Parts: sequence; structure tokens; C-alpha cells
Amino acid sequence: MTTTTTTATTAARPPATAVTAVRPRTARRPGRVLGRLPLNLAALLTFVLSVFPVYWMISTAFKPTEDIQADTPVFLPTSFTLEHFGKAVAADGFWQFWRNSLFLTFSSVLLALLVALGAAFAVARLRWRGRRGFYLLVFMAQVAPWGSLLIPMYIIARDTDMLDRLPMLTLIYFMVNLPFTIVTLRSFLVGIPVELEEAAQVDGCTRAGAFRRITFPLLAPGLLSTSLFGTITAWNEFAYANMLIIKNQDDRSLPVWLSSFSNVFGTDWGATMAASTLFALPVLVLFLVLQGKVAAGMTGGAVKG
Repeated sequence: MTTTTTTATTAARPPATAVTAVRPRTARRPGRVLGRLPLNLAALLTFVLSVFPVYWMISTAFKPTEDIQADTPVFLPTSFTLEHFGKAVAADGFWQFWRNSLFLTFSSVLLALLVALGAAFAVARLRWRGRRGFYLLVFMAQVAPWGSLLIPMYIIARDTDMLDRLPMLTLIYFMVNLPFTIVTLRSFLVGIPVELEEAAQVDGCTRAGAFRRITFPLLAPGLLSTSLFGTITAWNEFAYANMLIIKNQDDRSLPVWLSSFSNVFGTDWGATMAASTLFALPVLVLFLVLQGKVAAGMTGGAVKG
């Protein structure tokens, strides 16, 4: 009788996991909210200081000339005009310099990806003497400041008769982007299990075929992130382009052309800001389109290695 009663009581009792105590949500403490207030204000101030120059550039590009030259700054324009964009596009050499920048950016990033992919595969997958020393040299080249290489690069370009030529700038941008691309792609390759390639080889693929069919598609976030940051670097670079392209004005890039954008009466700020907006627009659109994949690629490459 006792056993039957115990069994019935146990059967009637609900499982322990079904009974969950609902804890009331506690209100945030005022001290904690006030403690975070300085950090929130600092973040807001940083955001405003970062975004305001971009806003001022774009708004000035659409402002009428009288608002730009007004004694009191006009923060919120009441009227908009496309006159300055017409001046920028119709300026001498605009499309020529645009093509130069596209050529420099595309060729240098493509070369960096091709060479870095092979180097990263050799460092991550193969075992050879001097591998650690090679990777250390690549990492040191990545953190080296660009400014320290200006004079050596100028001397090399002068002695090899490569001044005033776009191929020299292409090689320089390629060398600047290469270390970062190798380090990032190597981190991604280390995070991809080598057993996937070995399984593909067992099924009949060659080593190159296994890399092309299995590993290469998994490298898409790393390739996107490195190519985007290489594009930003080559597209915005000014110092080398201004130093190595001196006599041949037709081979200058857009940043150098923007620095000398003026007319006989002084700098036309409306047209200058319109040209700057057009110059920044491609990279901005590319970054917004690839933002999610780039963020995933950078974090993935940062924690693997």
C-alpha cells in the first residue's frame, strides 16, 4: 500500500524542469546608469568628431555658393544645388585621374591577393626550414611605418628610371598591401581544418584541386576583408603618388589631383568638396555593401593563428 501511494504521488508531481521560478526584473540601479554616463558621452563625442567632417564635406558640395562664402557658417542648408558636381566632373583631367586611381587600386590589390594566397598557404600548410623566420619578417614588414620608406623608394625609382610611371606606384602599393594580406590569409588558413583537404584527396582530388574546391570557398571572408582594406589603402594614398609622379601630370592619381584643385580666384570650395565626395563615394559604397562579411572576416582572422 505504501509503495502504491508513493508511486501515485511521484506520478502526480510535475517534473522539476517544468517548474521554473520567474524572477522579477530588477530595475537598473541609478548609480550604474550614472557610472556609464561618462563613457556614453565620450562615445557620442567621438562619433560626432568623426562624422562631422564627412557631413560638412557632403553638405558643402550641395550648398549654393553664397552659403559657402557666408560670414556665418550654414550648418543646415536651406537649398541644394548640383552646380559644384558639374564643375568637378567637367574639370580638366578628372576622368583621366579617376582611371589612374582605378588602375592603381585594382592591379595592386589583385597582385597582392595572388602572391599572398600562395605565401599564406606555404606558411600555414607546409613545413619547411625557415618558415618561422619568414613569417616573422613578414610581420615586421607589416608594422613598419610607410614614411620611413619614402626616401628609399624614391632613390630606387630614380636609379631604375621608374619615376613618373604608374607601374612603379602599382609595385609600391602591392608591397605595402602584401604583408597585411599574408598575415590575414594565413590566420584564416590555420582556422580551416586540414582534414577537409585530406578527405578530398582521398576521394581523388589532387592537392591543388582540394584547395580550389574545398579551402578556397571557405576563404571568402578573408579575401573580402583583405581586398577591401587594400582597396582603401591604395585608393586614398597620397604621399608616394605626390613624390614619384612629378613631371608627367597625366599619370597622377585622384588624391594628388584633389590637392591642387583650384581656379584663378583661389580654391573653389564647392567644386572641391563635390570632387572629394565623388572620390570617397566608391569606397564608401563598397564598404557598406560588404560590411557584414568584412566584420566577420576581420574577427575570424584575429582570433585564429
